[in-house]
Formats: sequence, structure tokens, C-alpha cells
Amino acid sequence: MELGLEGKRAFVSGSTQGIGYSIARALLAEGAEVIVNGRSAERVDAAVRELKRAVPHGTVSGLTADFAEPEQVRELLDGLDEIDVLVNNVGVFEVGTFGDISDRDWQRYFDINVMSGVRLSRHALPSMLGKGWGRIIFIGSEAGVDVPADMTHYGTTKAGVLALANGLAKTTRGTAVTVNTVLGGPTYSEGVASAVEQAAEARGVPADEMRSALATARATSLLQRFIEPDEIAHLVTYLASPLSSATNGAALRAEGGVLTTTL
Repeated sequence: MELGLEGKRAFVSGSTQGIGYSIARALLAEGAEVIVNGRSAERVDAAVRELKRAVPHGTVSGLTADFAEPEQVRELLDGLDEIDVLVNNVGVFEVGTFGDISDRDWQRYFDINVMSGVRLSRHALPSMLGKGWGRIIFIGSEAGVDVPADMTHYGTTKAGVLALANGLAKTTRGTAVTVNTVLGGPTYSEGVASAVEQAAEARGVPADEMRSALATARATSLLQRFIEPDEIAHLVTYLASPLSSATNGAALRAEGGVLTTTL
């Protein structure tokens, strides 16, 4: 299917690996010019090189910034020219007991998971509204709807992302600018793969066995396996395209059926 992304310019935060990298690659393959982002110049440069190998005809560049550092974010925004598509993907997650999570940890989660989207959207939205076309896509999580007890800090920020996207969508009334959220589920990114391998080593079982056990642990899962990053990227690429023009202010699920509630 021709998605009509030729000539569009996209920025994907947190895109040197995992879901963000898959999104960047998918957009690039559809003809969009893509700007990737990571916390270190080495990671950004490596991602740019790999994307150029994967999509030789594509136009890709990178910007370095750690979204936990406001000064780095300001420098990134100063170097980020007008874009047509913004994918707010950057985020951090980890398991933690509620009582052990410090104020500093809470602040870090909000700075990276929520304020990154606030700052990038505030930068990109005016020009999108000015020309009457644009796409802002937030990578959310089913944890923002069904907040885990051992990831309260993460789930709270992902609930905030849903609220942020909902409010921003209302500012686009009467234009061809859209703001949507993709609710991802348990996805086998590099970070998850590393955690699975560590858990397998600690329990003395093969990594594949641990992966299968964790993937089927959620009784509500219809997929009964981990989601692949490319599966999230496919939905994001459609939402970034002109073909998604009637979808605005929506929270679209790509979570494998683990949620039993409706939005």
C-alpha cells in the first residue's frame, strides 16, 4: 500500500533501538526523511549508519539529547527544523516497589516520559497548525490504563501521556493535523530481552523458556506471545500517513489483547 509519506519529514524520539528504531526504519522505507534521537552521539551515529544500510535510498540524520536533561532538550529543539511527523516514543521503565520510589525518581520519569512529549509537541505543533497538516503520535502503554502495582510510577506517566494527547488533539479542530496515541503491550525490545536474559540466568533456565513463560503469564493476553517492535511500527506508520486522516484524538491498541477495559 502506498502511504503517501514521500517528502514528509519525521522526528522520532528515543529511536536508536527497540520500538523507536523500528518506527524510524518503517517511516524511512515509506519515503519519509527521518531524524533519529538518542542519549549519546555514539548510539545516534550507529543507528544512522544502520538505517542507511537498511534503507539505502532513504534520507536519515540524528540529533543527540538526553530528555532527563532540560539543557540538552533545549539544544535539540534549537537544532530541530520544521517537521511534518512527530513520534513521541522516548521513555523509561523499570519494576519498583511504590514505597521505594523517591521523589527524584518520580521527577525523572515525568521529565522523560511526559515532559519530552510536552516540549517536543510545543515545538512542532504551531508549524503544523500553520500549514494545516501534521501528525503527532505518542507511544503509550497498556500500563497507562491498567497500572501495575510494581510499576506505579511508569503507569502514572503513561496515563499522563494519554491525557496529554487527548488535550492536544482538541487544539487541531478543523485542520488536517492529528494527535493520536498507540497503546503498546509487552514488546520484545532490547531492554526487555536483556531483562529476560537476566531473569533466566538468575533462575538457571534457558532464555527461550523464560521468554515463553513471561509472554503467557498474563491470563488476559490474547496474543500469548511478546509483541515484536515492527508490529508497533506498522500501526505508527499508518497513523503518520495521510491515509489516517479520519483518526484523531484516539488511543489505538496494539497490546495483544491484554486489556479487558474499554477506553
